[in-house]
Amino acid sequence: MNLHSLPTEAKPLDALTLAVIQAGLQQVCNEMDIAFSRSAFSPVIAEADDRADGIYDRDTGALISQGEFGLPVFVGTMQHSTGHIIRLIGEGKAGRPEPGDIYIVNDPYLGGTHLMDVRFAKPVFVAGQLFCWLQNTGHWPDIGGMVPGGFSAHATEVEQEGLRLPPVKLFKRGEMDAEIFAIISSNIRIADQRIGDIKAQAAALLVGETRLMDLVAKYGTATLDEAIAQIRARSAERMRAEIRAIPDGIYRSESFVDSDGVVNVPLRIALTLTKSGETMQFDFSESSPPCQGPMNSVFATTCSSVYLGVKHIFPDVPINSGAFEPLTILKPEGTFLDAQYPRPVSGCAAEVSQRIAEAVFLALVQAIPARVTAAPAGTSGNFALGGFDPAKNAGYVMYQITGGGYGGNAGHDGLTNGCSTIGISKTAPVEVMEQYYPVLFRRFALREGSGGAGKARGGFGVHYEVELLRGEARASFVMDHGRFGPPGVLGGKDGAPNVVKIHRGDQTTIPEHLSKDQGLAIRAGDRVEVMTPGGGGYGDPAKRDPALIARDVSRGYYTAAQAEALWGWRG
Repeated sequence: MNLHSLPTEAKPLDALTLAVIQAGLQQVCNEMDIAFSRSAFSPVIAEADDRADGIYDRDTGALISQGEFGLPVFVGTMQHSTGHIIRLIGEGKAGRPEPGDIYIVNDPYLGGTHLMDVRFAKPVFVAGQLFCWLQNTGHWPDIGGMVPGGFSAHATEVEQEGLRLPPVKLFKRGEMDAEIFAIISSNIRIADQRIGDIKAQAAALLVGETRLMDLVAKYGTATLDEAIAQIRARSAERMRAEIRAIPDGIYRSESFVDSDGVVNVPLRIALTLTKSGETMQFDFSESSPPCQGPMNSVFATTCSSVYLGVKHIFPDVPINSGAFEPLTILKPEGTFLDAQYPRPVSGCAAEVSQRIAEAVFLALVQAIPARVTAAPAGTSGNFALGGFDPAKNAGYVMYQITGGGYGGNAGHDGLTNGCSTIGISKTAPVEVMEQYYPVLFRRFALREGSGGAGKARGGFGVHYEVELLRGEARASFVMDHGRFGPPGVLGGKDGAPNVVKIHRGDQTTIPEHLSKDQGLAIRAGDRVEVMTPGGGGYGDPAKRDPALIARDVSRGYYTAAQAEALWGWRG
């Protein structure tokens, strides 16, 4: 590309050109997503797609575009972390960017989530000037810490959860810094396998830079800057239009985290949502105080949870920073939704975020019941198994996520085995997991009967059972909705709660905290059984069409006795 021949003035932007540029920016992000997954080593990225890629403003870090195939929960966190990188560079606390540099950061308090979500940020230069930032996040299967996989259910400070990295240059002018890599690899398990994920993550950014340069060559930076500004403004107006249709008022809701993993009492998320004109304000100040265990949420994740909750309700609004402008999120200081160092946070992105989104759903269903579902399963089902495989003479860390039922809504029953509220991640195929790790899935099926009763019932969770075939291992869980099932709305009943069981010979145990535990000794022949939640029911169960009840019974989703108890059905 001849940089000296680039257009220097903005071209007139008609609606068609603007749409083409918007689609082009989206395609850049989509190709980064695809390149990342197809080249990653770890199944959690390559198969489960636990990652995201985006383009960010050079001055503020504000989101310009994010890939359609990335996790929505990262939509807010990555713009926060890009903003922190820019700030730290300005303060002289991070190296100034040069062409070819890639920063690595996973510090939760710098716009992150948990330590396993590792972010790479690449400055993109055009003719020697910084044009934008590219960033991606990938879930690494291990980042050190007390337990394999990083999901320490009993951690009381962030250092117990793993290696915490401020923004440092892992790649300098295109070359990986061997010393920084040595520090990282010396502090994580199965370090020799992480190089595949690192190279995949960096390669995705290079793909994005190449594709972005194609747009720059065609339109020039001035036209792209103008298009980005207009796209942001249009998203803001689209969101304002959606909000204007909501009745003005104050809507209150609450949702509960089972426990923090250390103190066995629920944590309360209390939301006061004020809708006025074309804005919404979210106040979580009455939520529980900071907790001892790892269920604290950093503010970036709290914000992102609200964004994704609203996006679920208004899916047609294009995602960029403009879509967030009409949303005001008050900083919930003094609560567990504004985690400060050194509070542990391993459950914030995968679990607490979903309780926050649930609170948003439960508030807005009061105002716009035709647009909002009952509560979904609301847990990622984080299950980590780490050990040594004698057949391969190698250690391993297996990370498993699972789907659950979505809530019923005004139009139809809830989805079955839907992905977690926060993302598009899917469970890796059991055949792949069995090839990588010394395990056998004895069961992987629908969890019949788990959907909450209602005029529209909730969708079903999943029921799986995995056996360790060889060696010894340690199992850890950070899940949720084990104490309370996903709430039904408008008269609907709650979905079935999460269930975890450990089978050792003839003995079966259930974790004290129901959905959370760590470091459980597992030997060959032992089995872990998990039943994920069903979605909440929507509307009065007495108003359900009897033909739909008969259909569900005929398919084995509910027994006749269950149908009679839930709906009064008598066949």
